[in-house]
Amino acid sequence: MSIKVKIINQSDNPLPEYKTLGSSGMDVRAFTSKKLSVPPLERVLVKTGIFLEMETGIECQVRPRSGLALKQGLTVLNTPGTVDADYRGEIGVILINLSNKEAFVENGDRIAQLVFSKVESIDWEQVESTGNTERGSGGFGSTGLK
Repeated sequence: MSIKVKIINQSDNPLPEYKTLGSSGMDVRAFTSKKLSVPPLERVLVKTGIFLEMETGIECQVRPRSGLALKQGLTVLNTPGTVDADYRGEIGVILINLSNKEAFVENGDRIAQLVFSKVESIDWEQVESTGNTERGSGGFGSTGLK
């Protein structure tokens, strides 16, 4: 069962799309009038020309594309970026260049993928203590490497 999401595309690029039947994410493209330079260890906000309207209870996650990360060192800085259901502005992608060479982004380049996910709302129940588990408060590698 698919969920309907309203979309405005102000770019000259195709709508985001699943590339294969089993794809989790849809590739989203850069919308820019000029070639963007991304120097090593620098970041840039890349516009997409895409605006969404989603029903409450889902979010759109902006995630890196593995090929772009491997081949050019470009990845999404705040991974995953969250587009909330009540956000109505243009989707932008914060890219960072983790390579030692300048990278470039041009109009139409596939720069990230969009993954839609259900979101649960919670109500806090304030207590004085939490229950015990085998792990307890161990974190940051406390369960080992192997």
